[in-house]
Amino acid sequence: IELQIRATRTLRRYACHLKMPKIELQIRAMLENVTNLQASGEDFRWYIKIRCANCGEETKEFVYVSLNVSHPIKGSRGSASLVTKCKLCGRENSLDIIGDSVHAYMAEDNNTFKTMVSFDCRGVEPIDFSPRVGFSAEAVGSGTQFEDIDLSDRDWSEYDEESQQSVGVYSLEHRFVSKKK
Repeated sequence: IELQIRATRTLRRYACHLKMPKIELQIRAMLENVTNLQASGEDFRWYIKIRCANCGEETKEFVYVSLNVSHPIKGSRGSASLVTKCKLCGRENSLDIIGDSVHAYMAEDNNTFKTMVSFDCRGVEPIDFSPRVGFSAEAVGSGTQFEDIDLSDRDWSEYDEESQQSVGVYSLEHRFVSKKK
């Protein structure tokens, strides 16, 4: 009987991992004379709202995940960028940034959705994204680097002295897309 209990627990754990997809955060924006829009550094904070896959409870405030932050998962040898306990059902859930999944949004991606980052979700799913400060971009003509771009208004503009033209990111939109692992 003890062997059956262990086998059942193992199957439940395995089935839970099969149900939880990789979820990609995709953005679309209009770029003006800039390219290589990206999250700057491993300490970049991705601000998201999440929903418990078990009971549907949603976070009221944005939480952040970062590549350089790792929390141990209770009852496991693993760790994740975010480990949280649902306030409604009490289930422990986790979300991890997939290390090599952070990509730049290039000039040729202009006005099309492109994946910026992928999350490995266990028991939660992201439902909203709040772009904030910490993005960087490069001017198309001159190569001038722009750091600490604040996209909280979903628009950003600046003037590139070297190429003597305006640069900007406008009408930033996002969506989450589930992908099979």
